[in-house]
Amino acid sequence: MAAIQSITLGAIISEFNLEVLCGVEGYGETSITAIDINRPGLALSGFFDHFDPVRLQVIGQTEVTYLSKLTSEERYERFELLLRHPIPALVIARNFDPFPECMELAKKYGRTVLRTGIATSAFLSDVISSLRISLSPRITRHGVLVEVYGEGVMIAGESGVGKSETAIELIKRGHRLIADDAVEIRQVASDRLTGNAPPLIRHYIELRGIGVIDVRRLFGMSAVKEQQDIDLMVVFEQWKKDVMYDRLGVEEHYTELLGVKIPTVTVPVMPGRNLAVILEVAAMNNRHKRLGFNAALDFTRQIDQHFEQHSG
Repeated sequence: MAAIQSITLGAIISEFNLEVLCGVEGYGETSITAIDINRPGLALSGFFDHFDPVRLQVIGQTEVTYLSKLTSEERYERFELLLRHPIPALVIARNFDPFPECMELAKKYGRTVLRTGIATSAFLSDVISSLRISLSPRITRHGVLVEVYGEGVMIAGESGVGKSETAIELIKRGHRLIADDAVEIRQVASDRLTGNAPPLIRHYIELRGIGVIDVRRLFGMSAVKEQQDIDLMVVFEQWKKDVMYDRLGVEEHYTELLGVKIPTVTVPVMPGRNLAVILEVAAMNNRHKRLGFNAALDFTRQIDQHFEQHSG
């Protein structure tokens, strides 16, 4: 199961150059665990059903215009309803001046108030995009991730089956390495996974009998890539005589990671098979399937039509 990710408020302040208007001791270490951000317009009107206090709160021109029409006593009451909740921070967009009632209550309840000159909608979009990357669910899996003709291919299988050797051959053929041995997988959308290498082993690959090599220095910058969407899983396994391997490819197989199904093919390994070429074909074939062309189904349709024509 993927662990819950978090990022500190200090990291957000630094990334977006936010001005700190009010901050209690240690505010920079406040943990943010929610990707979504809230504009507390309804909350400032007194409606708190389904209010989520773990989200960053952002007020912009709409909220400021509404609050400006209230009396000081009413603003004090509305801000107290909001700031008594343990929100990680309140961000004021468009460089609006903070209301005195807001600052007074922020100090009373120990809440952080920040300010940015960015327009509200643009700020929301930028921060949510950043949080989606930082807080996306993630797991680490043993394998090799390479980019082949633009397709992210993750090679899985037992140790010593030839994953790294195949990756080297693919690199020599002009493809790129993302990760060897350990792949950090993140869910960046409901149906999309990306993979990258842990920083400690990034750009390195291990070859039995030779040792660890630096792919970036040996083959150049064009041979590596920082991250890549995972489009296909290829499982290497030693050839077994008693196993009937799929010869047509009509059946679709998937591997589920973080709730996302990744198309999967199993490739039997035996002496004489050029695994790099097989992976190139698998990558191109997978892209054709995503574009709506399935060679296996097209072939079986032609076979069926042939028998129908000759059976009559």
